Amino acid sequence: MKVRIRFTKLGKVRFTSHRDIARVWERVLRRAEVPVAYSEGFSPRPKLSFGLALPTGGESLAEYLDVDVDEGRPAPDLDRLPELLSELLPEGMDAPALAPLEPRADSLQHAVVACTWRIEVPGVTPADLAVAAERALAADTLVITRERKGKQVTDDVRPAISSLAVVSTAGRSAGSVLEAELATQTRSLRPSELVSLLDPEGDAGDVRVCRLHQWIEAGGVRVEPVVLPDAPAPHAGRRAS
Repeated sequence: MKVRIRFTKLGKVRFTSHRDIARVWERVLRRAEVPVAYSEGFSPRPKLSFGLALPTGGESLAEYLDVDVDEGRPAPDLDRLPELLSELLPEGMDAPALAPLEPRADSLQHAVVACTWRIEVPGVTPADLAVAAERALAADTLVITRERKGKQVTDDVRPAISSLAVVSTAGRSAGSVLEAELATQTRSLRPSELVSLLDPEGDAGDVRVCRLHQWIEAGGVRVEPVVLPDAPAPHAGRRAS
């Protein structure tokens, strides 16, 4: 049996590396007495599979972890497990929901098609950021240069932008807050790259990002990998225009 756990990563814990987060989960699952299955071979490891990586220093309300459960040992009480895990996780991390996975379910790396981000953009007024967002959405192409396998390549990332909206003034510092939905498949776009497109003169390294949602498609409907108990009903998926 596999279980998919949804968890948060907020506050100071956002600076924790992916490797250390994996160690946190190994320890927490052990303390919660979840019968995690182990790989075979000379150095057995717990069978844990994480979703898409966060940018360095990024926060998230919607991270995911797939856990292989050893069916030869007593099964955990899935109804109580989110509360128990949240009690054991460090400050800034909670596990508000989990769900069993169907057999042969796609991995998170393959299943997630888009993410919704909240991006704090310092030094840009909401009006200027709104103009830049409208310009980007109206463009036929948006070309950026990236390094891939040691070579400089150009990519048109316009198809990766599904929506952009200025939602508020940043509370952390003078600036604005942008909500963006960005594709993760084929030609993906990182939040820092988006900010560089919208504000070429700014410092993309100074932005603060929070992943609000990850989206998968099931039967023509776009849903989150694990839905929160009080979440609204799923809706039809959108594609970049």
